[in-house]
Amino acid sequence: MKTAFALALILALAACGGRQVLKPQEGASLPPKPQFARTVPTPEELMTPDDQARPQRNDEFLLKSEKRRDDKFDLPPTGG
Repeated sequence: MKTAFALALILALAACGGRQVLKPQEGASLPPKPQFARTVPTPEELMTPDDQARPQRNDEFLLKSEKRRDDKFDLPPTGG
């Protein structure tokens, strides 16, 4: 019984990994061309996140202690 359940689970998980070429559904079309784009984006281009959606990671470490510069906008609260 456990073996049959494990086999069914493995088959179900294997079916989730199917990769096919993206194309519009029957009777549907791709989204219209963006106003300032030169060409209609392909499905692959539509699925690729831009730099703003996935910013690059910055792993720059602080190498030495530095004194903070004076901030002219760091003002005390006003009484009001």
